[in-house]
Order: sequence, then C-alpha cells, then structure tokens
Amino acid sequence: MKNRLNEIIRNATAEIAKSADIETLEAARVRYLGKKGELTAVLKSMGSIAEDERRVIGKLANDVRSEIEGSISRRKRELSDIQLKAKLMSEKLDVTLPGTAQKVGKLHPSTKVLNEVVEIFLGMGFEVTEGPDIEFDDYCFGMLNMPKGHPARDIQDTFYINDKVLLRTQTSSVQVRTMLSRKPPFRIISPGRCYRVDTPDATHTPTFHQIEGLVIDRNITMSDLKGTLDQLAKRLYGDDIQTRFRPHHFPYTEPSAEMDAGCFMCRMKGCSFCKGEGYIELLGCGMVHPKVLSGCGIDPDEFTGYAFGVGLDRLTMLKYGINDIRLLFDNDMRFLSQF
Repeated sequence: MKNRLNEIIRNATAEIAKSADIETLEAARVRYLGKKGELTAVLKSMGSIAEDERRVIGKLANDVRSEIEGSISRRKRELSDIQLKAKLMSEKLDVTLPGTAQKVGKLHPSTKVLNEVVEIFLGMGFEVTEGPDIEFDDYCFGMLNMPKGHPARDIQDTFYINDKVLLRTQTSSVQVRTMLSRKPPFRIISPGRCYRVDTPDATHTPTFHQIEGLVIDRNITMSDLKGTLDQLAKRLYGDDIQTRFRPHHFPYTEPSAEMDAGCFMCRMKGCSFCKGEGYIELLGCGMVHPKVLSGCGIDPDEFTGYAFGVGLDRLTMLKYGINDIRLLFDNDMRFLSQF
C-alpha cells in the first residue's frame, strides 16, 4: 500500500508539473483526487488491512493528498501568471500612437439660422411661442379673415384631416392662439414646421419651416414693421444687404407688402435664380387687419399691430448660397458637413 501511495505521488507531481493550462491541470486533479480518482480508490480499500497498519497508511494517504493539493495550487498560480503575461503582451497599448478621431456632429444649417434669428428677435424684445402642427381650420384660416370658400384657401393647398382639422399651412395659427389667450401689448415670433401640397422643386417642398412674427401695441405703424425687418436682414446678412418692399395683398393684413432681398447668386445683376430681377422674395408682411384684431377680442381702435411670415429654409438658402431647397431635406452628409 505504501508503494502504491508513493507511486501516486510521483506520477501526480510529474503530471501536474507538465500541465500546460488550467484545463489539463483540472484533469490531473480529477484523475488523482476525484471521486473515482487513484488516491480515493486507495482510501476505499483501507478497510481490508490491519488496524495498526491502517493508521500509518491513513496518515501517509493524507500527506499524499495534501502534497498533491499543494502542487495543484502552486501550478494553478503559475499558469494564471503565464496567461496574464501573455494577455498583457497581446493587448498592450502603444500610447504614442495617434488615437482614432471621433466624428463630432454639427447643427443643421437651418437650425443654425433659426438660432441666429431667435437671438436677433430676443434682442429686440420679442418672445418665442409655439403651437401644434395639427391645427383647427378656424385658427389657420377662419380667424385670419379667410372664411369658407375664400380663394386664398385654394392657394394654400392644404392637407386636410377632416372638415375642421388640418396640418397647418403657416404658423399664423400661433398668432391667433396668442391673441385669444393674452391681452396686448406683446411681441412674439412663432417658428415651426408647416405643410402644403407642393411638388418638390428647387424652391418648394411639401414640408417646410416658417417663422412668423406678431406685434400688437398702441401706435404701431408700418415704419415699425419696415425698421424691424430691415434690422433682421442686416443682422443676418450684413449691413450691405439691399432690401425693398412691394405692395401685395394678404387677407389678414392691410396694408400688405412683400420684402425682397438682393440676390446672392448674381449680386443683384440678374440671373436665372432671381429671374433677372436682382432680388429674391424673402417674406410677406403687413399691418394686422382690423377684422382679425376684433375677431380675437382686441379693439382695433385702441391697438394696432404688424405681422410677418418668413420661410426659415429660404433664409438659410440666402445665408449660405444654397440654390436648391431640397438639399436641406436630403440628409446627405456630403452636403451638410460643409456647414
């Protein structure tokens, strides 16, 4: 029995020392110390030997077990150190190498211009108001002096959800909501997304962005409107920008006008983009119609006001020299990364 135990310790020690990885080491442990291992088999057969010899063999067997377990623990630590060193060598980082550049996003050109416009108007005492994209017909048309059957409704080419609800064609509905819910004086701008049934081309898209403004107070005149809009153009495009106002007609303003800005493509010399005029239509504006004021509960004999509406996308095109509005909606990074 002693010879068998000595043989087990020699074989186990040699096999443990040769173990190349944790898996091989575990197999050696099971072979010698497992439930069906060689040392376990010896201990199970001790019942067949004399009692005096049993005590001696039992002590020797325990010593063998302890030595094998110690050898396994030592070899396991050695293998773990070897694996760690190999991993560190394979995963080492050369801190002198240049890092991988991270792509940083940018604001969309329309968002940049919107932020600039908002800052300009905040500096002139305006506040920003917003309203829903899905709007009541009455807020979008009826209370703006465009009753059922009015020809201006046909020009808008509206997306109707039902007879009373639609996708707003302009953010003028926010002006109506403001006049109904607040007492003058106030001055607001209302940026937002609008929708019209348009075939996409260089200057039109079914979805576009608009910024409308409204000022209601005592003694507001057309000169206040012109001064405000001229200041907007100069702050956006520089003091050398040329603007002009042309008479026009809108149902919700009287008198009404359109403001043009000098063409950025030809520097006001005349080209196909400005149709040879040297100017590009920028926005519509005018003095708020007395019917609109009274319809919203504001006394037109006490208060006057002006309103304007400008396409944010058009402002962006003029700001950056973009000649096709569809580029602002294509999400082409080759285009957007220029800004």
